[in-house]
Order: sequence, then C-alpha cells, then structure tokens
Amino acid sequence: MDSIQSLEDPLLAAPATSQALPQAQQDDPSDEDNGKDRQFVTALARGLEILRCFRPGEAYLTNSEMAKRTGMPKPTISRLTYTLTKLGYLTYSADQGRYQLGAPVLALGYTLLANLDVRKLARPAMQELAEYAQCSVAIGIRDRLHMVYVEACRGSAAVTLRRDAGSRIPLATTAMGKAYLCGLPQTDRDFLMDHIRLTADTNWPKIKTDIEQGFKDYQDRGFVLSSGLWDANISAVGVPLLDQDIARTMAFNCGGPAFLLPYEKLVEDLGPRLVQLVRNVEISMGRHIG
Repeated sequence: MDSIQSLEDPLLAAPATSQALPQAQQDDPSDEDNGKDRQFVTALARGLEILRCFRPGEAYLTNSEMAKRTGMPKPTISRLTYTLTKLGYLTYSADQGRYQLGAPVLALGYTLLANLDVRKLARPAMQELAEYAQCSVAIGIRDRLHMVYVEACRGSAAVTLRRDAGSRIPLATTAMGKAYLCGLPQTDRDFLMDHIRLTADTNWPKIKTDIEQGFKDYQDRGFVLSSGLWDANISAVGVPLLDQDIARTMAFNCGGPAFLLPYEKLVEDLGPRLVQLVRNVEISMGRHIG
C-alpha cells in the first residue's frame, strides 16, 4: 500500500511536472508518483492525510486507527499527530485516549466556503427550486473520487434529503458526480475515468455504461440523471457549472426520494429548470463559456 494512501479514496497519481498537467492530475498527488518531484513535500502530504482520516460520525481516532487507514507506520503517525496537536489541528482527549480535529480545521473549511461567491449568487434560486420541487438542491466540488457539498437548500416537505455542506457523495455513481465529469475537458475526464475503473473492480462495466449514458444525456438534454447505482431510493438530475479554469468547475444537483420524483418529472420539469438555474449563475459570475 502507498505510504500516504487513504483507504477511503485512492490518491490519484500525478507525473512529476504538474504545470502542464490536466487539473485532475495536479490536485491528487501520491507519494510514489511524486517521489521524483523535488517540489513535493512528502511530510506535509502525510500530515494532511492524517486530517483526512476523520469521517462524519467518528469524532475520535487513535494512532492505530489512523495508521490502518493511511498505511503509515505507527511511529510516523505518532510524530505527525504530535506535531498536528502542537499546531492545534488535532486535540488529544485524555479520557478517550484519542485525537479529534481541532478548531483550525474548521476555520480552513469556513474560509473556503466564505470565498465561494457562487454560494451567495446561487442560493436564492436554489431555495426557490427546492421549495417548488419539495426536494434538495446542492452545489458540489470534487474531492478525489467524491463530490463534497458546499451549499445545500431543502424544501419544507417532511420527506426530503438531509444533506448539508460538507456531505460527501460518490463521483462515479451520482447525478452530481456524472455532471461534474461532463463539465471537464476530455484529458481530465479520461484521467478520472481511469481511476474510477481501478477502484470499481467488478462493478466497472456497469458504472462505465452508466457514466457514458450520462455523457449522452448531457449532450442531448443539458443534464444527467441518477440511475440508482448509488441509491435506488434517490432520484436526481445534475448539471455542471462550467469554467475555463477547470479548478473552478463545480456541479449542481436537484434530487429527492424516488417515489416523489418520477422519471417524467425529472426529464420534463426539474432537469430543464436546473439547467436554466446554472446558466443564470454562470452568466452572473461572468463564467458562461458557451
């Protein structure tokens, strides 16, 4: 196992010279592939992998648990957690005998959200669509092979999706993730598809077919649809937020319980509405590229 490889997501490999690389390859370095990159600081990468070990619902982790998740030796983990604790990024609970994330991590995340102008521009229209459809409308950015919500609005109905900013969903099998892939240049898309293939194992043929159908739907309709591969109980549509700077590419989704959102409603109503919402946001941000 790669010494800084997360068990939840692979660190996507990148060749040594990043300046001319597709964006997808620039932001997912691995220790092995960057061993020849003199600009790559392995110790920093390992420290960040420690912070990535924590998941929703798991407030505390031991050094042993972090070693198992990262593949790093326990002595290395101990030095890293000591350093991160001294800096405040981790705190140690003597009662638990475990570590938890510190306030500076929250501050970093809040800074990211606060600087995303798209959230402020899009939220009124997102809330309006969520109330109209009585469903959830969200914006997501890519984190390796997942999408992470940076904004989410919900309708007032009792039955709706309860996902907030920070929620993670798969890239390969969701409407938002497939929409994100549709918004990428071919080189970046191929790079991510190759890593999806490596992690999908025997499910790859089914996933590949579904993603390719998403590409076709996007070309024909301007949006993609969920297929139930991730969760058969959820129906959704997705639209990419395009940008010449691929690092700023995002994706929107609009979804809810499948029994409330039949195929016809998605295709004839919510899909076109979400396309118009995203196009309006692009124009407002000066990001419309055709």
